[in-house]
Amino acid sequence: MSNITATPTPGSQLLNPTNHALVLIDFQSQMAFATKSIDAVQLRNNAALISNAAAGFKVPTILTTVAEKSFSGPMFSEITEAFPGQELLDRTSMNTWEDANVIKVINAIGKPRIVFAGLWTSVCIVGPTLSALEQGFEVYIITDACGDVSTEAHERAVERMIQAGARPVTSLQYMLELQRDWARTETYDLTTGIAKKFGGAYGLGIIYAKTMFGAHEG
Repeated sequence: MSNITATPTPGSQLLNPTNHALVLIDFQSQMAFATKSIDAVQLRNNAALISNAAAGFKVPTILTTVAEKSFSGPMFSEITEAFPGQELLDRTSMNTWEDANVIKVINAIGKPRIVFAGLWTSVCIVGPTLSALEQGFEVYIITDACGDVSTEAHERAVERMIQAGARPVTSLQYMLELQRDWARTETYDLTTGIAKKFGGAYGLGIIYAKTMFGAHEG
Protein backbone atom coordinates (compact mmCIF):
# COMPACT_ATOMS: atom_id res chain seq x y z
CA MET A 1 0.00 0.00 0.00
CA SER A 2 1.21 3.48 -0.85
CA ASN A 3 1.38 6.10 1.88
CA ILE A 4 0.84 8.81 -0.71
CA THR A 5 -2.60 10.44 -0.76
CA ALA A 6 -3.78 12.21 -3.91
CA THR A 7 -5.61 15.53 -3.60
CA PRO A 8 -7.40 17.57 -6.34
CA THR A 9 -4.87 20.41 -6.21
CA PRO A 10 -2.49 21.73 -8.90
CA GLY A 11 1.24 21.16 -8.72
CA SER A 12 3.42 24.05 -7.63
CA GLN A 13 5.38 24.03 -10.90
CA LEU A 14 2.30 24.89 -12.95
CA LEU A 15 1.99 28.47 -14.16
CA ASN A 16 -0.94 30.63 -13.18
CA PRO A 17 -1.73 34.31 -13.82
CA THR A 18 -0.29 35.51 -10.51
CA ASN A 19 2.82 33.40 -9.93
CA HIS A 20 5.13 34.72 -12.65
CA ALA A 21 6.20 37.62 -14.81
CA LEU A 22 6.46 37.40 -18.59
CA VAL A 23 9.40 39.05 -20.37
CA LEU A 24 9.16 39.47 -24.15
CA ILE A 25 12.52 40.27 -25.69
CA ASP A 26 13.50 41.76 -29.06
CA PHE A 27 10.56 40.74 -31.22
CA GLN A 28 11.80 43.23 -33.82
CA SER A 29 12.08 43.39 -37.60
CA GLN A 30 15.86 43.25 -37.88
CA MET A 31 16.04 40.26 -35.54
CA ALA A 32 13.27 38.47 -37.43
CA PHE A 33 14.91 38.82 -40.86
CA ALA A 34 17.65 36.32 -39.98
CA THR A 35 15.45 33.99 -37.94
CA LYS A 36 15.35 30.63 -39.74
CA SER A 37 14.42 28.08 -37.06
CA ILE A 38 10.73 28.98 -37.27
CA ASP A 39 8.57 30.43 -40.03
CA ALA A 40 8.06 34.18 -39.55
CA VAL A 41 4.27 33.89 -39.82
CA GLN A 42 4.19 31.17 -37.16
CA LEU A 43 6.53 33.16 -34.95
CA ARG A 44 4.31 36.24 -35.11
CA ASN A 45 1.23 34.12 -34.51
CA ASN A 46 2.76 32.53 -31.41
CA ALA A 47 3.93 35.91 -30.14
CA ALA A 48 0.40 37.24 -30.57
CA LEU A 49 -1.09 34.25 -28.75
CA ILE A 50 1.08 34.60 -25.64
CA SER A 51 0.79 38.39 -25.63
CA ASN A 52 -3.00 38.37 -25.78
CA ALA A 53 -3.15 35.60 -23.18
CA ALA A 54 -0.85 37.46 -20.79
CA ALA A 55 -2.71 40.73 -21.26
CA GLY A 56 -6.10 39.06 -20.82
CA PHE A 57 -5.05 37.20 -17.68
CA LYS A 58 -3.31 40.34 -16.38
CA VAL A 59 0.11 38.71 -16.11
CA PRO A 60 2.74 41.35 -15.28
CA THR A 61 4.66 41.68 -18.56
CA ILE A 62 7.85 43.44 -19.58
CA LEU A 63 8.37 44.45 -23.21
CA THR A 64 11.98 45.13 -24.09
CA THR A 65 13.80 45.98 -27.30
CA VAL A 66 17.40 46.51 -28.37
CA ALA A 67 18.44 49.59 -30.38
CA GLU A 68 14.86 50.12 -31.50
CA LYS A 69 15.34 53.53 -33.12
CA SER A 70 18.86 53.13 -34.48
CA PHE A 71 19.04 49.58 -35.81
CA SER A 72 16.58 46.81 -34.91
CA GLY A 73 13.24 48.46 -35.63
CA PRO A 74 9.87 48.36 -33.86
CA MET A 75 8.50 45.52 -31.79
CA PHE A 76 5.91 43.34 -33.52
CA SER A 77 2.57 45.12 -33.57
CA GLU A 78 0.88 41.86 -32.53
CA ILE A 79 2.59 42.33 -29.16
CA THR A 80 2.30 46.07 -28.65
CA GLU A 81 -1.40 46.06 -29.61
CA ALA A 82 -2.04 43.63 -26.75
CA PHE A 83 -0.44 46.11 -24.32
CA PRO A 84 -1.58 49.52 -25.59
CA GLY A 85 0.40 52.39 -24.17
CA GLN A 86 2.91 50.21 -22.32
CA GLU A 87 6.48 51.51 -22.32
CA LEU A 88 9.06 49.51 -24.24
CA LEU A 89 12.32 49.24 -22.33
CA ASP A 90 15.03 49.81 -24.94
CA ARG A 91 18.54 48.51 -24.25
CA THR A 92 22.05 48.41 -25.62
CA SER A 93 22.94 45.11 -23.93
CA MET A 94 22.34 41.80 -25.69
CA ASN A 95 21.68 40.26 -22.29
CA THR A 96 18.46 41.80 -20.97
CA TRP A 97 19.48 40.86 -17.41
CA GLU A 98 22.41 43.29 -17.60
CA ASP A 99 20.11 46.27 -18.18
CA ALA A 100 19.49 48.21 -14.96
CA ASN A 101 16.11 49.57 -16.10
CA VAL A 102 14.78 46.10 -16.85
CA ILE A 103 16.05 44.74 -13.53
CA LYS A 104 14.40 47.64 -11.72
CA VAL A 105 11.04 46.57 -13.16
CA ILE A 106 11.74 42.87 -12.44
CA ASN A 107 12.32 43.75 -8.80
CA ALA A 108 9.26 46.02 -8.67
CA ILE A 109 7.06 43.18 -9.99
CA GLY A 110 8.59 40.90 -7.38
CA LYS A 111 7.84 37.49 -8.88
CA PRO A 112 10.35 34.67 -8.25
CA ARG A 113 9.28 32.92 -11.46
CA ILE A 114 10.07 34.41 -14.88
CA VAL A 115 8.83 33.31 -18.31
CA PHE A 116 10.94 34.38 -21.31
CA ALA A 117 10.30 34.49 -25.05
CA GLY A 118 12.03 36.37 -27.86
CA LEU A 119 14.75 36.57 -30.50
CA TRP A 120 17.33 35.15 -30.78
CA THR A 121 17.20 32.09 -28.57
CA SER A 122 20.97 31.65 -28.34
CA VAL A 123 21.67 35.25 -27.33
CA CYS A 124 18.68 37.26 -26.17
CA ILE A 125 17.08 34.35 -24.29
CA VAL A 126 20.10 32.36 -23.11
CA GLY A 127 21.65 35.44 -21.49
CA PRO A 128 18.81 36.41 -19.15
CA THR A 129 17.81 32.78 -18.53
CA LEU A 130 21.22 31.73 -17.25
CA SER A 131 21.59 34.99 -15.32
CA ALA A 132 18.18 34.71 -13.65
CA LEU A 133 18.69 31.05 -12.78
CA GLU A 134 22.03 31.85 -11.13
CA GLN A 135 20.33 34.51 -9.01
CA GLY A 136 17.75 32.03 -7.73
CA PHE A 137 14.78 32.68 -10.03
CA GLU A 138 12.70 29.91 -11.56
CA VAL A 139 12.74 30.25 -15.34
CA TYR A 140 10.41 29.00 -18.06
CA ILE A 141 11.00 29.51 -21.78
CA ILE A 142 8.26 29.51 -24.43
CA THR A 143 10.30 27.68 -27.03
CA ASP A 144 7.98 28.08 -30.02
CA ALA A 145 7.85 31.83 -29.41
CA CYS A 146 11.63 32.00 -29.71
CA GLY A 147 13.70 31.77 -32.87
CA ASP A 148 17.29 31.78 -34.06
CA VAL A 149 19.47 31.98 -37.16
CA SER A 150 19.26 28.21 -37.61
CA THR A 151 17.48 25.20 -36.17
CA GLU A 152 20.83 24.08 -34.77
CA ALA A 153 21.34 27.38 -32.94
CA HIS A 154 17.83 27.31 -31.47
CA GLU A 155 17.96 23.68 -30.35
CA ARG A 156 21.42 23.92 -28.77
CA ALA A 157 20.32 27.06 -26.92
CA VAL A 158 17.20 25.36 -25.59
CA GLU A 159 19.24 22.33 -24.52
CA ARG A 160 21.75 24.55 -22.75
CA MET A 161 18.99 26.33 -20.81
CA ILE A 162 17.26 23.08 -19.87
CA GLN A 163 20.56 21.69 -18.61
CA ALA A 164 20.88 24.78 -16.43
CA GLY A 165 17.40 24.27 -14.97
CA ALA A 166 14.98 26.15 -17.23
CA ARG A 167 11.60 24.60 -18.04
CA PRO A 168 10.36 24.62 -21.65
CA VAL A 169 6.73 25.23 -22.60
CA THR A 170 4.92 26.09 -25.83
CA SER A 171 2.67 29.03 -26.65
CA LEU A 172 -0.62 27.16 -26.59
CA GLN A 173 0.45 25.27 -23.49
CA TYR A 174 1.21 28.58 -21.78
CA MET A 175 -2.28 29.95 -22.39
CA LEU A 176 -4.11 26.75 -21.49
CA GLU A 177 -2.08 26.45 -18.30
CA LEU A 178 -3.27 29.91 -17.31
CA GLN A 179 -6.90 28.87 -17.89
CA ARG A 180 -6.54 25.28 -16.67
CA ASP A 181 -10.23 24.76 -15.88
CA TRP A 182 -13.04 25.38 -18.38
CA ALA A 183 -15.37 26.06 -15.46
CA ARG A 184 -13.53 29.35 -14.91
CA THR A 185 -16.18 31.27 -16.79
CA GLU A 186 -14.64 34.71 -16.27
CA THR A 187 -11.80 33.84 -18.69
CA TYR A 188 -13.49 31.16 -20.80
CA ASP A 189 -14.43 33.47 -23.68
CA LEU A 190 -11.02 35.13 -23.52
CA THR A 191 -9.17 31.83 -23.84
CA THR A 192 -11.33 30.32 -26.56
CA GLY A 193 -11.39 33.63 -28.44
CA ILE A 194 -7.58 33.80 -28.51
CA ALA A 195 -7.43 30.14 -29.51
CA LYS A 196 -9.86 30.69 -32.39
CA LYS A 197 -7.76 33.56 -33.69
CA PHE A 198 -4.22 32.33 -33.05
CA GLY A 199 -4.54 28.67 -32.05
CA GLY A 200 -4.05 27.08 -35.47
CA ALA A 201 -5.80 23.76 -36.02
CA TYR A 202 -6.96 23.70 -32.40
CA GLY A 203 -8.66 27.04 -32.96
CA LEU A 204 -10.32 25.77 -36.14
CA GLY A 205 -11.68 22.85 -34.14
CA ILE A 206 -13.20 25.22 -31.60
CA ILE A 207 -14.83 27.27 -34.36
CA TYR A 208 -16.26 24.13 -35.97
CA ALA A 209 -17.59 22.64 -32.74
CA LYS A 210 -19.19 25.86 -31.57
CA THR A 211 -20.68 26.69 -34.96
CA MET A 212 -22.01 23.24 -35.82
CA PHE A 213 -23.02 21.90 -32.42
CA GLY A 214 -22.97 24.83 -29.99
CA ALA A 215 -20.33 22.89 -28.06
CA HIS A 216 -18.95 24.24 -24.80
CA GLU A 217 -15.94 22.82 -22.92
CA GLY A 218 -17.34 23.76 -19.52
